[in-house]
Amino acid sequence: MMKIKTVMIWVLAFALLMVVIFNFVGFSISSPKYSGPRTDHFNGKTFENPGDVKAKGLTDVIKWASNRKRQPWIVEKEPYIGPEPAGQVKAGIKITFVNHSTFLIQANGMNILTDPVWSDRTSPFRFAGPKRMRPPGITFEDLPKIDLVIISHNHYDHLDVSTMRDLIKHHNPGIITPLGVGEFVRKMGTDNVEDLDWWQEQVISDDMNIVCVPAQHFSGRGTFDRDATLWCGYIIQSKSGNIYFAGDSGYGDFFKLIGRKYGKMKVSMIPIGAYLPQWFMSPIHISPEEAVKVHQDVNSEISIAMHYGTFPLADDGQQQPILDLKDAINRSGLNKDEFVLLDEGKSLVLKD
Repeated sequence: MMKIKTVMIWVLAFALLMVVIFNFVGFSISSPKYSGPRTDHFNGKTFENPGDVKAKGLTDVIKWASNRKRQPWIVEKEPYIGPEPAGQVKAGIKITFVNHSTFLIQANGMNILTDPVWSDRTSPFRFAGPKRMRPPGITFEDLPKIDLVIISHNHYDHLDVSTMRDLIKHHNPGIITPLGVGEFVRKMGTDNVEDLDWWQEQVISDDMNIVCVPAQHFSGRGTFDRDATLWCGYIIQSKSGNIYFAGDSGYGDFFKLIGRKYGKMKVSMIPIGAYLPQWFMSPIHISPEEAVKVHQDVNSEISIAMHYGTFPLADDGQQQPILDLKDAINRSGLNKDEFVLLDEGKSLVLKD
């Protein structure tokens, strides 16, 4: 009997130790929380989606993890690596797909990176977490002088600390973040950061403005900062036309509002991956079919697919988003050139 009690004490002690370690690690990787006045999407402590749509909670996470039907992913070691980009593009717009949600946007003499990630994993740990299956289409060393970085939210596959530190060290760019994320970025060694709320605008140059627009998602890097900072998309207003970067988002009526408010988009970057199973992912990630609707909602002349094929984040595999997007385009009646899939390192050039 004494042996059983001793074993139980040791089991309870071990369980308590694990809880303490879990909470310590979760606290240590959590990002700073935003503090500010209440708004229609900030309740004083956490941010909320349009229509109060919420990401799934712990019970559903466990249900998903216990019943996953993951489609295949393979490490592709020799995809195309693009040439060194031009130093500047003064006329028109040139958008080069790095991969996942990282693009090099060149317009009006400005070089802009979206959600830059060059690391091998999207995780707080180097030994675990979603692994990169395809290398970036541009090497970091080949980047031109970067003037501006825009970050849609603080998840690891969109805000990579290692990449950001390298950018700050070698390029010292201006950085635009949604509310609350700037404080975390400043800890990386820069004060050249501007936080924006939904619908706020920032002048970038004489020829360019940037607007922070709503998205339907969530935020958090640890266990104690869930929804404590904002998430968003961006519209870059340039003399060559509007450029829309949707960030990470589920589908909602706010896309139509963005289209009505800002008119025609010259080009949009819209996510198509990490959407299966839809019962779990739909509040936070659009499907390829919904991506086509977003293209139409925001009045985009041409859209580029993103957020697929690089990191295994959900149950859809490397090829399924591509196949489903092609099918959605065919069923929608769109011209195939209106919504394109760029290979990494390849560029879309749009003339004025």
